[in-house]
Amino acid sequence: MDSRRITTSQRETTRPFSLKKQSRLGENIIQGFLLFCGVLSMFTTIGIVIVLGSESIAFFRQVSIVEFLTNTVWSPQIDEFGILPLLLSTLLTSTIAMFIALPTGLAAAIYLSEYASRRARSILKPVLEVLAGVPTVVYGYFALKFMTPLLKSVFGEANVNIYNMASAGLVMGIMIIPLVSSMSEDALSAVPRALREGAYGLGATRLETAIKVVLPAGISGIIAAFVVAISRAVGETMIVAVAAGAKPTFTFNPFEAAETMTGHIARISGGDLSYASIDYNSIFAIGLTLFLMTLGLNMISRRLVRRFREVYE
Repeated sequence: MDSRRITTSQRETTRPFSLKKQSRLGENIIQGFLLFCGVLSMFTTIGIVIVLGSESIAFFRQVSIVEFLTNTVWSPQIDEFGILPLLLSTLLTSTIAMFIALPTGLAAAIYLSEYASRRARSILKPVLEVLAGVPTVVYGYFALKFMTPLLKSVFGEANVNIYNMASAGLVMGIMIIPLVSSMSEDALSAVPRALREGAYGLGATRLETAIKVVLPAGISGIIAAFVVAISRAVGETMIVAVAAGAKPTFTFNPFEAAETMTGHIARISGGDLSYASIDYNSIFAIGLTLFLMTLGLNMISRRLVRRFREVYE
């Protein structure tokens, strides 16, 4: 009898313990929801590509791609569909915006990460968040009613049109500053404290530590912030629709009126366009061009982030 009890006890102690993860209903539901969100976003992107591609094919059956990419006149009334005027004005306003947003946003991020006290950070952060929350149409009328008169007073009434790309680009840069500063500040704050302490121990000043140690260590996140900001500027609609003008003009003068790709889409899509007409299909061709531009920026961003990424243990 005793030997049987010992044998049974030994069997119970030698039974292998299962390391298999126990399934929980809550975790399974969350995992399934996250999977659903990922699949939904993937199929949404595929749907956008299919819609843009199918409608653009209908447009390019009537307009050659070479003419679309090289013609400097966009005038559907006379069957001229050259995207260069719209593309040039988009790039000019985005470039002006980047000259304002990138250095200012990065400087604000360096200050918040390396110089600002807890009290100053608690004040400046909400201010930046308020700038990010202002509707873009308000920025558009701010550009039209404030920035344009300011440019006229500086450069002369005759040199600056009421609708111009410069005012739209400047205000768009102000709008993007919170995006750049927030993402860059997160990248700088993620740099290990040990690097700063090591630089201070070697006798570096706070500015030298910020510029020569922290900034290079967080460069991958800063590059990602810059690319996202550029994509945001390229895709902005209401500011350029209100302040830049509604005339597709091929000009390099930022003080003249011109129409961007997004502004043109916003203007003509609200009009009376017959379905499947060439004007209607041209909207999707412009949208496909914007999609390819932002896709190219994202691909460049991934390569740059992978190239300059720093890994710390």
